[in-house]
Amino acid sequence: MLLAVGLLAIAGALLLVALVVVPAGPRRVPLSRLDPTVAPPASPLAGASAAAGAAVERALARRGLVARGSAALERAGVAMALPDVVLLAGLAAVVLGVLGLLLGGVLLAVPLAVAVPLAARVVVRFRTGRRQAAFADALDDSLQLMASSLRAGHSLLRAVDAVSQEAAAPTSEEFARIVNETRVGRDLGDALDEVAERMGSDDFRWVAQAIGIHREVGGNLAEVLDTVGHTIRERNAIRRQVKALSAEGKLSAVVLMSLPFGIVAFLAVSNPAYLSGFTESPVGWGMVAAVVVLLTVGGLWLRATVRIRF
Repeated sequence: MLLAVGLLAIAGALLLVALVVVPAGPRRVPLSRLDPTVAPPASPLAGASAAAGAAVERALARRGLVARGSAALERAGVAMALPDVVLLAGLAAVVLGVLGLLLGGVLLAVPLAVAVPLAARVVVRFRTGRRQAAFADALDDSLQLMASSLRAGHSLLRAVDAVSQEAAAPTSEEFARIVNETRVGRDLGDALDEVAERMGSDDFRWVAQAIGIHREVGGNLAEVLDTVGHTIRERNAIRRQVKALSAEGKLSAVVLMSLPFGIVAFLAVSNPAYLSGFTESPVGWGMVAAVVVLLTVGGLWLRATVRIRF
């Protein structure tokens, strides 16, 4: 029965694609399409997508999540708009939920549907961390390039533009955004502060403060950038050394946190009757709750031990 329902759903989707997307036959291009002032007519599929995106945007605006979500996507370097990301995650959750319902019932459908938004948040945070780390690693080279441009006689904004053209992403993207914002009238100090906030970089915040002080009192900015760059280079060297020394502790934490789940999975496959005693009495459920609490406390303790912040 479930197989038949699934086949009917697939057939209906293919029929919808054939009727909406695939043209029925050869068509003559109207002469109005040659006029650049006339907007091309939107297809039914594009219209439905735009309407769904607008509905999602209104729902996010009512909850006050548009600004925070858009800022999170900017920090992660995601080019898609927030309503499109939310709509895509929602469709994926629905599809996986229906698939889980067909394969394993409600017990499989609910975890699959819930896992999609959680996975999307994890991916955004992972991309944000990787992008911020890449920006921090390339900051000392960017400052050296800016100092060289200033010594060559270029202006500060031209030096920033040189970094946007020569550096790799995400440094080039952020510096190009600084150049574009200043060209439309935004203050350079505000643009630098926003980049420091978006990248979560205390080092670049020092650079913004040094540039702001130089704009007020003057001086040799190239020498100042060299000094700041040397300090950042030394901090990065210490950060990499600490990361290498704490790698063993982090791996031990991962193994210790994964070991209970691995043992439970092995016992569930090899001897299910052994685990059934924990779910057949109040004492067993109490032991399970105690294990969860202890595992949570241990995980937080290990995280605080191996997580070193500068």
